[in-house]
Amino acid sequence: MARKSPPAAGLAHANGTWVRPAAQPKHVPSTNLDSMIGLTGTSRVLKALADETRLRVLNLLAQEDLSGSDLMEILNMGQSRVSTHLALLKEVGLVTDRRTGRRSLYSLLPGPAGGVWEQVLKQGRETPEFQSDLAGLDELRKRRRDDDKAYFDRVAATFGEQLLPGRTWEGLARGILQLVPRGKYVDLGIGDGLLTLMLAQIADTVTAVDLSPEMLRQLDLRARNAGLSNVKTVEGNIEDLPLPEQSFDVAVLSQALHHAVVPVRALQEAKRILVRGGKLLVLDLLAHGEEWVREKHQHKHLGFTEEALREFLATAGFTRIKVARAARDPQPPHFMTLVATATVG
Repeated sequence: MARKSPPAAGLAHANGTWVRPAAQPKHVPSTNLDSMIGLTGTSRVLKALADETRLRVLNLLAQEDLSGSDLMEILNMGQSRVSTHLALLKEVGLVTDRRTGRRSLYSLLPGPAGGVWEQVLKQGRETPEFQSDLAGLDELRKRRRDDDKAYFDRVAATFGEQLLPGRTWEGLARGILQLVPRGKYVDLGIGDGLLTLMLAQIADTVTAVDLSPEMLRQLDLRARNAGLSNVKTVEGNIEDLPLPEQSFDVAVLSQALHHAVVPVRALQEAKRILVRGGKLLVLDLLAHGEEWVREKHQHKHLGFTEEALREFLATAGFTRIKVARAARDPQPPHFMTLVATATVG
Protein backbone atom coordinates (compact mmCIF):
# COMPACT_ATOMS: atom_id res chain seq x y z
CA MET A 1 0.00 0.00 0.00
CA ALA A 2 1.38 3.33 -1.01
CA ARG A 3 2.30 5.61 1.86
CA LYS A 4 0.54 8.98 1.92
CA SER A 5 2.72 12.04 1.94
CA PRO A 6 2.32 14.38 4.94
CA PRO A 7 0.24 17.43 4.26
CA ALA A 8 2.04 20.57 3.20
CA ALA A 9 2.21 23.38 5.69
CA GLY A 10 -0.98 25.39 5.79
CA LEU A 11 -3.23 22.59 4.39
CA ALA A 12 -6.47 21.70 6.15
CA HIS A 13 -8.35 18.37 6.14
CA ALA A 14 -11.89 18.41 4.79
CA ASN A 15 -13.92 15.24 3.97
CA GLY A 16 -10.77 13.19 3.78
CA THR A 17 -9.14 15.55 1.34
CA TRP A 18 -6.35 17.99 2.14
CA VAL A 19 -7.11 21.46 0.83
CA ARG A 20 -5.24 24.75 1.07
CA PRO A 21 -7.19 27.51 2.91
CA ALA A 22 -7.93 30.76 1.16
CA ALA A 23 -5.00 33.17 1.21
CA GLN A 24 -5.24 35.85 3.91
CA PRO A 25 -4.30 39.44 3.10
CA LYS A 26 -0.95 40.45 4.53
CA HIS A 27 -1.40 42.74 7.58
CA VAL A 28 0.43 46.06 7.40
CA PRO A 29 0.23 47.96 10.68
CA SER A 30 -1.01 51.51 10.27
CA THR A 31 0.71 54.39 11.99
CA ASN A 32 -1.05 56.98 14.10
CA LEU A 33 -0.20 59.49 11.40
CA ASP A 34 -2.01 57.44 8.75
CA SER A 35 -5.11 57.05 10.88
CA MET A 36 -5.29 60.70 11.86
CA ILE A 37 -4.33 62.64 8.75
CA GLY A 38 -4.76 59.97 6.09
CA LEU A 39 -2.53 58.81 3.29
CA THR A 40 -2.87 62.03 1.34
CA GLY A 41 -1.95 64.12 4.35
CA THR A 42 1.02 61.89 5.09
CA SER A 43 2.22 62.25 1.52
CA ARG A 44 1.99 66.05 1.73
CA VAL A 45 3.92 66.12 4.99
CA LEU A 46 6.67 63.94 3.54
CA LYS A 47 6.91 66.19 0.47
CA ALA A 48 7.21 69.22 2.74
CA LEU A 49 10.06 67.54 4.59
CA ALA A 50 11.88 66.75 1.34
CA ASP A 51 13.57 70.14 1.39
CA GLU A 52 16.75 71.08 3.23
CA THR A 53 15.67 74.63 4.06
CA ARG A 54 12.36 73.55 5.55
CA LEU A 55 14.17 70.97 7.67
CA ARG A 56 16.47 73.70 8.94
CA VAL A 57 13.48 75.92 9.76
CA LEU A 58 11.84 73.12 11.72
CA ASN A 59 15.05 72.39 13.58
CA LEU A 60 15.27 76.01 14.70
CA LEU A 61 11.62 76.17 15.72
CA ALA A 62 12.18 73.02 17.78
CA GLN A 63 14.49 75.14 19.96
CA GLU A 64 12.19 78.14 20.47
CA ASP A 65 9.51 80.26 18.81
CA LEU A 66 11.01 82.64 16.24
CA SER A 67 9.85 85.45 14.00
CA GLY A 68 10.31 85.56 10.27
CA SER A 69 13.07 88.15 10.66
CA ASP A 70 14.85 85.90 13.17
CA LEU A 71 14.83 83.05 10.67
CA MET A 72 16.00 85.34 7.87
CA GLU A 73 18.98 86.40 9.98
CA ILE A 74 19.99 82.91 11.08
CA LEU A 75 19.50 81.27 7.68
CA ASN A 76 20.87 84.29 5.79
CA MET A 77 17.90 84.24 3.42
CA GLY A 78 15.53 86.83 2.00
CA GLN A 79 12.04 87.47 3.27
CA SER A 80 10.17 85.99 0.31
CA ARG A 81 12.07 82.72 0.47
CA VAL A 82 11.59 82.29 4.22
CA SER A 83 7.92 83.28 3.97
CA THR A 84 7.30 80.72 1.22
CA HIS A 85 8.75 77.91 3.31
CA LEU A 86 6.81 78.97 6.41
CA ALA A 87 3.56 79.12 4.45
CA LEU A 88 4.04 75.58 3.15
CA LEU A 89 4.89 74.24 6.62
CA LYS A 90 1.76 75.90 8.00
CA GLU A 91 -0.33 74.41 5.20
CA VAL A 92 0.65 70.81 6.05
CA GLY A 93 0.19 71.30 9.80
CA LEU A 94 3.80 71.34 10.94
CA VAL A 95 3.96 75.00 11.97
CA THR A 96 1.59 77.58 13.41
CA ASP A 97 1.93 81.29 14.08
CA ARG A 98 0.52 83.90 16.47
CA ARG A 99 0.48 87.68 16.31
CA THR A 100 2.39 89.70 18.91
CA GLY A 101 1.81 93.33 17.97
CA ARG A 102 3.07 93.80 14.44
CA ARG A 103 5.15 90.63 14.48
CA SER A 104 4.28 87.00 13.98
CA LEU A 105 5.99 84.29 16.01
CA TYR A 106 6.23 80.82 14.52
CA SER A 107 6.26 77.58 16.49
CA LEU A 108 6.02 73.85 15.90
CA LEU A 109 2.46 72.59 15.90
CA PRO A 110 1.83 69.52 18.09
CA GLY A 111 -0.08 66.74 16.40
CA PRO A 112 0.28 63.68 14.17
CA ALA A 113 2.21 65.53 11.48
CA GLY A 114 4.81 66.50 14.05
CA GLY A 115 5.58 62.84 14.71
CA VAL A 116 7.17 62.52 11.28
CA TRP A 117 9.33 65.57 11.88
CA GLU A 118 10.54 64.21 15.22
CA GLN A 119 11.95 61.16 13.48
CA VAL A 120 13.73 63.33 10.91
CA LEU A 121 15.17 65.47 13.68
CA LYS A 122 16.72 62.44 15.38
CA GLN A 123 18.43 61.44 12.15
CA GLY A 124 19.75 64.89 11.25
CA ARG A 125 20.61 66.37 14.62
CA GLU A 126 24.38 66.27 14.11
CA THR A 127 24.52 67.48 10.51
CA PRO A 128 26.78 70.51 9.81
CA GLU A 129 23.81 72.55 8.59
CA PHE A 130 21.84 71.98 11.77
CA GLN A 131 24.86 72.75 13.93
CA SER A 132 25.55 75.95 11.99
CA ASP A 133 21.96 77.09 12.44
CA LEU A 134 22.08 76.40 16.18
CA ALA A 135 25.24 78.47 16.41
CA GLY A 136 23.39 81.28 14.64
CA LEU A 137 20.54 80.97 17.12
CA ASP A 138 23.02 81.25 19.98
CA GLU A 139 24.40 84.44 18.44
CA LEU A 140 20.87 85.85 18.16
CA ARG A 141 20.19 85.05 21.82
CA LYS A 142 23.47 86.66 22.87
CA ARG A 143 22.66 89.82 20.95
CA ARG A 144 19.27 90.02 22.64
CA ARG A 145 20.91 89.68 26.06
CA ASP A 146 23.49 92.31 25.18
CA ASP A 147 20.76 94.68 23.98
CA ASP A 148 18.81 94.16 27.21
CA LYS A 149 21.89 94.77 29.33
CA ALA A 150 22.82 97.90 27.39
CA TYR A 151 19.29 99.30 27.78
CA PHE A 152 19.12 98.78 31.53
CA ASP A 153 22.65 100.10 32.01
CA ARG A 154 21.65 103.21 30.05
CA VAL A 155 18.48 103.98 32.03
CA ALA A 156 19.51 102.70 35.46
CA ALA A 157 20.09 106.15 36.97
CA THR A 158 16.64 107.47 35.97
CA PHE A 159 14.63 104.24 35.70
CA GLY A 160 12.21 105.12 38.49
CA GLU A 161 11.41 108.49 36.92
CA GLN A 162 10.33 107.20 33.52
CA LEU A 163 6.87 106.26 32.31
CA LEU A 164 7.12 102.50 31.80
CA PRO A 165 4.49 100.11 30.40
CA GLY A 166 2.81 98.17 33.21
CA ARG A 167 4.64 99.99 35.99
CA THR A 168 1.84 101.17 38.29
CA TRP A 169 1.68 101.21 42.05
CA GLU A 170 -1.83 99.81 41.88
CA GLY A 171 -0.63 96.84 39.86
CA LEU A 172 2.24 96.27 42.28
CA ALA A 173 -0.08 96.50 45.28
CA ARG A 174 -2.55 94.05 43.75
CA GLY A 175 0.26 91.58 43.15
CA ILE A 176 1.67 91.85 46.66
CA LEU A 177 -1.80 91.50 48.17
CA GLN A 178 -2.00 87.99 46.73
CA LEU A 179 0.65 87.03 49.32
CA VAL A 180 -1.41 88.42 52.21
CA PRO A 181 -3.31 85.91 54.38
CA ARG A 182 -7.08 85.87 54.33
CA GLY A 183 -9.14 87.00 57.30
CA LYS A 184 -11.42 89.78 58.52
CA TYR A 185 -10.17 93.21 57.44
CA VAL A 186 -11.33 96.70 58.39
CA ASP A 187 -10.49 99.80 56.36
CA LEU A 188 -10.70 102.89 58.57
CA GLY A 189 -11.30 106.04 56.50
CA ILE A 190 -11.82 104.68 53.00
CA GLY A 191 -11.15 107.68 50.75
CA ASP A 192 -11.96 106.65 47.18
CA GLY A 193 -12.40 103.02 48.27
CA LEU A 194 -9.74 101.65 45.94
CA LEU A 195 -7.83 99.96 48.75
CA THR A 196 -11.06 98.54 50.19
CA LEU A 197 -11.89 96.87 46.88
CA MET A 198 -8.35 95.54 46.53
CA LEU A 199 -8.50 94.05 50.02
CA ALA A 200 -11.88 92.49 49.25
CA GLN A 201 -10.27 90.36 46.55
CA ILE A 202 -8.10 88.52 49.10
CA ALA A 203 -9.97 88.90 52.42
CA ASP A 204 -12.81 86.84 53.81
CA THR A 205 -14.63 90.09 54.66
CA VAL A 206 -13.82 93.81 54.57
CA THR A 207 -15.62 96.35 56.72
CA ALA A 208 -15.29 99.90 55.42
CA VAL A 209 -15.71 102.73 57.94
CA ASP A 210 -16.09 106.37 56.94
CA LEU A 211 -17.76 109.57 58.14
CA SER A 212 -19.24 110.26 54.72
CA PRO A 213 -22.45 108.44 53.73
CA GLU A 214 -21.84 109.42 50.12
CA MET A 215 -18.33 107.90 50.16
CA LEU A 216 -19.85 104.68 51.49
CA ARG A 217 -22.64 104.74 48.91
CA GLN A 218 -20.13 105.09 46.10
CA LEU A 219 -18.11 102.21 47.53
CA ASP A 220 -21.22 100.03 47.71
CA LEU A 221 -21.93 100.76 44.06
CA ARG A 222 -18.38 99.98 42.96
CA ALA A 223 -18.31 96.77 44.99
CA ARG A 224 -21.54 95.56 43.36
CA ASN A 225 -20.26 96.44 39.92
CA ALA A 226 -17.10 94.46 40.65
CA GLY A 227 -19.12 91.46 41.80
CA LEU A 228 -17.78 91.67 45.36
CA SER A 229 -20.22 90.52 48.03
CA ASN A 230 -17.85 90.53 51.02
CA VAL A 231 -17.73 94.32 51.56
CA LYS A 232 -19.70 95.83 54.45
CA THR A 233 -19.98 99.60 54.94
CA VAL A 234 -20.31 101.32 58.33
CA GLU A 235 -20.80 105.04 58.89
CA GLY A 236 -18.65 106.18 61.78
CA ASN A 237 -15.74 108.17 63.20
CA ILE A 238 -12.32 106.51 63.32
CA GLU A 239 -11.84 107.98 66.82
CA ASP A 240 -15.04 106.34 68.11
CA LEU A 241 -15.67 103.21 66.08
CA PRO A 242 -19.16 101.64 66.19
CA LEU A 243 -17.59 98.18 66.07
CA PRO A 244 -17.22 95.39 68.66
CA GLU A 245 -13.95 94.56 70.40
CA GLN A 246 -11.56 91.96 69.02
CA SER A 247 -13.52 91.42 65.82
CA PHE A 248 -10.89 91.91 63.09
CA ASP A 249 -7.59 90.35 62.06
CA VAL A 250 -6.19 93.35 60.17
CA ALA A 251 -6.91 97.08 60.37
CA VAL A 252 -5.78 99.62 57.79
CA LEU A 253 -5.48 103.40 58.15
CA SER A 254 -4.47 104.63 54.70
CA GLN A 255 -4.02 108.42 54.55
CA ALA A 256 -6.67 108.72 57.27
CA LEU A 257 -4.77 109.33 60.51
CA HIS A 258 -4.04 112.97 59.64
CA HIS A 259 -7.83 113.53 59.63
CA ALA A 260 -8.12 112.47 63.29
CA VAL A 261 -8.30 115.27 65.85
CA VAL A 262 -6.42 113.06 68.31
CA PRO A 263 -4.37 110.48 66.37
CA VAL A 264 -3.61 108.35 69.44
CA ARG A 265 -7.32 107.94 70.07
CA ALA A 266 -7.84 106.59 66.54
CA LEU A 267 -4.97 104.15 67.05
CA GLN A 268 -6.39 103.02 70.39
CA GLU A 269 -9.71 102.34 68.71
CA ALA A 270 -7.95 100.31 66.02
CA LYS A 271 -6.24 98.25 68.73
CA ARG A 272 -9.55 97.70 70.54
CA ILE A 273 -11.26 96.10 67.55
CA LEU A 274 -8.29 93.87 66.62
CA VAL A 275 -7.88 90.32 67.90
CA ARG A 276 -4.78 89.38 69.87
CA GLY A 277 -2.01 89.01 67.32
CA GLY A 278 -3.92 91.26 64.91
CA LYS A 279 -2.01 93.56 62.57
CA LEU A 280 -2.26 97.28 61.89
CA LEU A 281 -1.07 99.00 58.72
CA VAL A 282 -0.76 102.79 58.65
CA LEU A 283 0.02 104.82 55.54
CA ASP A 284 0.34 108.55 56.06
CA LEU A 285 2.36 111.62 55.15
CA LEU A 286 5.74 112.55 56.51
CA ALA A 287 5.61 115.90 58.30
CA HIS A 288 5.47 118.77 55.77
CA GLY A 289 4.69 122.47 55.63
CA GLU A 290 1.89 122.62 53.05
CA GLU A 291 -0.73 124.58 54.99
CA TRP A 292 -3.18 124.64 52.07
CA VAL A 293 -4.14 120.99 52.69
CA ARG A 294 -5.93 121.98 55.92
CA GLU A 295 -8.66 123.88 54.08
CA LYS A 296 -8.65 122.11 50.74
CA HIS A 297 -8.53 118.52 52.06
CA GLN A 298 -9.61 118.93 55.70
CA HIS A 299 -6.30 117.67 57.09
CA LYS A 300 -6.03 118.13 60.85
CA HIS A 301 -2.29 117.45 60.86
CA LEU A 302 0.45 118.25 58.37
CA GLY A 303 1.78 114.71 58.41
CA PHE A 304 3.87 113.13 61.15
CA THR A 305 7.53 112.60 61.85
CA GLU A 306 8.70 109.02 62.05
CA GLU A 307 9.40 109.46 65.75
CA ALA A 308 5.94 110.88 66.46
CA LEU A 309 4.14 108.08 64.62
CA ARG A 310 6.21 105.47 66.43
CA GLU A 311 5.39 107.11 69.78
CA PHE A 312 1.66 107.28 68.96
CA LEU A 313 1.60 103.55 68.21
CA ALA A 314 3.44 102.68 71.42
CA THR A 315 1.12 104.88 73.47
CA ALA A 316 -1.88 103.13 71.92
CA GLY A 317 -0.50 99.82 73.17
CA PHE A 318 0.88 98.26 70.00
CA THR A 319 4.04 96.14 69.87
CA ARG A 320 6.50 95.15 67.11
CA ILE A 321 6.29 98.65 65.71
CA LYS A 322 8.04 99.48 62.45
CA VAL A 323 7.99 102.90 60.78
CA ALA A 324 9.76 103.75 57.53
CA ARG A 325 9.66 106.13 54.60
CA ALA A 326 7.97 104.41 51.70
CA ALA A 327 7.79 106.67 48.64
CA ARG A 328 8.24 110.25 47.53
CA ASP A 329 5.65 111.76 45.19
CA PRO A 330 7.46 112.77 41.96
CA GLN A 331 5.08 115.71 41.52
CA PRO A 332 5.46 118.97 43.52
CA PRO A 333 5.26 119.45 46.45
CA HIS A 334 6.81 115.96 46.63
CA PHE A 335 4.93 114.54 49.60
CA MET A 336 6.71 111.64 51.30
CA THR A 337 4.65 108.65 52.43
CA LEU A 338 5.33 106.87 55.71
CA VAL A 339 4.40 103.23 56.24
CA ALA A 340 4.00 101.76 59.71
CA THR A 341 3.11 98.27 60.89
CA ALA A 342 2.30 97.13 64.40
CA THR A 343 0.85 94.14 66.26
CA VAL A 344 -1.60 93.67 69.13
CA GLY A 345 -0.05 91.73 72.02
